[in-house]
Amino acid sequence: MAVVLPNAMLTMYALAHPWARDTNGVPVPPNPNQRPAPRGTWPGSVLEQPDGSWTVRLDPQTWPVKEGDTITDETGRTWTLTSTRNHTVPGCPDVDYVEATATLNPPEVL
Repeated sequence: MAVVLPNAMLTMYALAHPWARDTNGVPVPPNPNQRPAPRGTWPGSVLEQPDGSWTVRLDPQTWPVKEGDTITDETGRTWTLTSTRNHTVPGCPDVDYVEATATLNPPEVL
């Protein structure tokens, strides 16, 4: 098993979960033009994959996070999470982390 060490300080911007519902019970996403207040900044890892997606490892203190939440690093790059999973090891909290995939916003132009 490979160990992925932190390579960035990541700031988490989490939307309100679960989303509010309209009168018909349909979830209503928050206004996409309003960024939520930052939840905090923690060490984490962001690695680009060959297919252009990004693998993200977050501190377990960021949980709960969901698809649509965003993170930024100290250079100003921003990612939107597309999937999340809370990875815990019973009896060994030092190795717990949040695993996510993300897309870079906007994609880098080379």
